[in-house]
Amino acid sequence: MSGLSTRLIKVAENRYFQMVYLLLERGRMTAPELAEHFEVSIRTIYRDIDILSAAGIPVYATQGKGGGISIQDNFILNRSMLSEQEQTQILMALQSINIVEAENADVLLSKLSGVFQKQNVNWIEVDFSDWIKDGKHENTFDTLKTAIFQSKRITFNYFSGKSESINRLVEPLKLAFKNKDWFLYGYCCLREDYRLFKLTRIKDMVITSDSFFRPIPPRIFAEAESYHEEFIPLTLLVEKELAYRVYDNFDSVTEQEDGKLLTTVLLPHNERLYSFVLSFGDKATVVAPVAIREEIMNRIKNLQSKYIT
Repeated sequence: MSGLSTRLIKVAENRYFQMVYLLLERGRMTAPELAEHFEVSIRTIYRDIDILSAAGIPVYATQGKGGGISIQDNFILNRSMLSEQEQTQILMALQSINIVEAENADVLLSKLSGVFQKQNVNWIEVDFSDWIKDGKHENTFDTLKTAIFQSKRITFNYFSGKSESINRLVEPLKLAFKNKDWFLYGYCCLREDYRLFKLTRIKDMVITSDSFFRPIPPRIFAEAESYHEEFIPLTLLVEKELAYRVYDNFDSVTEQEDGKLLTTVLLPHNERLYSFVLSFGDKATVVAPVAIREEIMNRIKNLQSKYIT
């Protein structure tokens, strides 16, 4: 068999596998929807259905309004449909992430290991929780997870970047992690739009009895650059004593002859930018832009005046 023929067979096998999971997840899809998703013809989709049926997978098509392609409700995916690599990847993913103390996570991992007939390999450990264990973060996370899975609206007080505390009624859709922080993505009934909420700023949260239905977006950070903020190139010159902080936060760094580190990075132009720069104390200097440099100087003068009696 030629290399091209082998690759074509692999592509088809991957499509069969994805089709089964799509139908299990969504319940029912039309042939045109599947054809568009996989970028093939409708005829190819029906041919795939015949192949899946012949393989013993209870997939069927119904005609008329509300019809489409479905899989029998009580169908359970057999482990033989997962390759050795896919089985290993599933177990590794479960082993890798310890976001919070997930209920029954060890039991689930043990069951899947038994189904796949594979031994657990604790090759990596990731923990997104804080070093200070006060329990508040875990409680917030668990409450939001419950609200999302039950599709229940929540209320909470939220402290904005302007230090305003506003009560929000939100339809929670997804928890997301980016740049060392957890966020809730949901539909804000007050603003009548989708919003991101930083978990550490959410206080007094309550799950209401009101249910909602709203589709979950596939990717949220890619949609709107999330905050609709202006990004500016910031150039910093940092003393070598804080090299660890530079390498923690920046990818592109140039070491100067005197050992200082020069870096330029795009940052959102908001209050966090100034807090970040000032956190370096006297070990960093803003090289550009001039407007940011001058604002930093003004803030230092204001800070100094508070300590002069």
